[in-house]
Amino acid sequence: MHNPDWDEPMDPDAPLPFELGGWVELAPFEQMLGMEIKSSADGKAVLTMPFTVKLAQGKGLLHGGAIAALADTAAAMAIKTLLPEGTHFATVEMTTRFLAPVKGGTVTAKAKAEPDEQDERTYKAEVLIIDEDEAVVAEFWSEFKLAREQKVD
Repeated sequence: MHNPDWDEPMDPDAPLPFELGGWVELAPFEQMLGMEIKSSADGKAVLTMPFTVKLAQGKGLLHGGAIAALADTAAAMAIKTLLPEGTHFATVEMTTRFLAPVKGGTVTAKAKAEPDEQDERTYKAEVLIIDEDEAVVAEFWSEFKLAREQKVD
């Protein structure tokens, strides 16, 4: 759902101009891309994103940035299922390996996440991006860090 207020510049000193409906919920950018959360629980998440014209690159394929955004969002949603509501964390590293082009349809991100055994502030995630023919079109790995003042027991 597009909100015209989302086209305004962000003011870093103002309150957020949007409100999420819950802890595991899509932000405006993710909504703009057409993402949908299909499931999220126990360190796993499944999200989908339709390939619409606005997500095409110059040769008519799904843009790699859109694929990476879907994967990063799926990873974050999987991690959110492992953390208390309101925990602050962010992506600090991500790698995407593209295996095949996407020419149409809807892509699905299947994410799994877990805490790093050596650093209590770090969570790692792996995501597969799958096309409508069930082919893996991209693999994604990422690392997230909790804000310094946040710790999870």
